[in-house]
Amino acid sequence: MKKVLGIGNALVDILTRIDNDNILNELNLPKGSMQLVDETTSAKVGKALEKFENAMAPGGSAANTIHGLAKCGITTGFIGFTGNDKVGKFFDDAMQSVGVKPIMFHGNVRSGIAQAIISPDGERTFATHLGAALMLSAEHLSLDLFQGWDYCYIEGYLISNRPLFKKAIELAKQAGCKVVLDLASYNVVEENRDFLLELLPQINIVFANEEEAKALTHNTPEATLNFIANTCEIAVVKVGSKGSLIKRGNEMVQVGVNKVKVIDTTGAGDMYAAGFMAGLINGYELQRCGELGTCLAGNVIQNLGAKLKEEQWNDIQKVFSL
Repeated sequence: MKKVLGIGNALVDILTRIDNDNILNELNLPKGSMQLVDETTSAKVGKALEKFENAMAPGGSAANTIHGLAKCGITTGFIGFTGNDKVGKFFDDAMQSVGVKPIMFHGNVRSGIAQAIISPDGERTFATHLGAALMLSAEHLSLDLFQGWDYCYIEGYLISNRPLFKKAIELAKQAGCKVVLDLASYNVVEENRDFLLELLPQINIVFANEEEAKALTHNTPEATLNFIANTCEIAVVKVGSKGSLIKRGNEMVQVGVNKVKVIDTTGAGDMYAAGFMAGLINGYELQRCGELGTCLAGNVIQNLGAKLKEEQWNDIQKVFSL
């Protein structure tokens, strides 16, 4: 069975459901975006959200996907950086509890947190203070960390540190890993478009949603799918209620979605990637890979936060023979 190593920002999500979107405007947070904020702004956001109920969960885009893959029975590891604090320990313990091999670095800096603000329609907006996650640098990476793994899953948010992002790809390729990239957020793509296009030939599998696809190519989801598939091994473009488009070489499939009650879209893309990759590793056809990804995404949006409930996992494992 092939193994997946993830690398990304080790964060803990503070999940808060709001009753209307006015507070997003007051905090100058564009709905649906991921904004990097400093510690002072993070504290201001936290203060503004105090009147609402919240919950804490291990987060970070790649970490969510790796957590999901581990629950699918895939051997996984994760490279990240947390602080020597309770939040960092919470993250480390949560990942190890599902069998993820930790390749964690630690320092005397506050662990990163992501204020995940969930609108009434389920859309989520992130105010992310990376904290200790920012301490992970290119200097921490060495070839031996990547050896023995088959896939290296990298989150697009990591591109804020370009030397780290580039070195992770280079070392993964040297170690014989296939590189998997999730584009993460449309604003991340907009700010780093030329750099991403330059690195695209080194990527094997790319996941994008409709907004990210548009930001990358300034074109339609279908055109972006073809553009990525002409450069990479597999292209996946998620098109919301229309499902997802998947292309490998000349093979193209479209996977629909199941209508469910949306509570919170946090982690939907991360869980789609986890399901798709689990299917791929289990030798499923592209259609079935997409269906497993869609199933995981459809289940997680019925919950608060980016994790599935145990009963959901039990049902999925039976249906997909994981």
